[in-house]
Amino acid sequence: MLQARGVLKKELLSHLRAKRTIRRSRHASLKRDGLGQIKDAVSISERPACVEDRAVPGHWEGDLIAGSNGSYIATLVERHTRYVMLAKVANKDTSSVVSALIKQAHKLPRELYKSLTWDRGKELADHKRFKLATNADVYFCDPHSPWQPGSNENTNRLLRQYFPKGTDLSVHSQAKLNAVARELNERPRKTLSYETPAERFGACVASTS
Repeated sequence: MLQARGVLKKELLSHLRAKRTIRRSRHASLKRDGLGQIKDAVSISERPACVEDRAVPGHWEGDLIAGSNGSYIATLVERHTRYVMLAKVANKDTSSVVSALIKQAHKLPRELYKSLTWDRGKELADHKRFKLATNADVYFCDPHSPWQPGSNENTNRLLRQYFPKGTDLSVHSQAKLNAVARELNERPRKTLSYETPAERFGACVASTS
């Protein structure tokens, strides 16, 4: 009986060694996927004080919200006015996302697109092309700290009322995204003394002309 137990134990160990799944930490998975490894990334800690305290307009925070079937929408929020812009993206690859962000930036006066802060996702790996096309500085959140661009995080929560998790975001046209952004921009905000982002941003646009 003892020998049988020993044989059984040996067979079980052999089975486990052959079949077990190797565990990896979350951070190891992130490293393997390339997340958090943006080449020549400038840290959010290097943003000027005027960006941190929202003293002047023209500094944006951006991110992607995800849907089903690999669908995404790029979201942008201006820190000083909380003005929102949404961009339709074909997919999450850096070429598509950076091209969409450049297109949005070119809709605005240069004075109102001075910097962009983004998470460390690979979708902004080609940040140098964005800076070259827009002359806007790009800052990245600390690794594993996607909450740091707080204005954008708060806006993304509001956007889930329009674009629920698990739905296909690719079905929405750019015109639809513009309409949703306009609705958010026309909501009075307590933090803006009950002015709307559209009113605040419009005043900034007028001052540049």
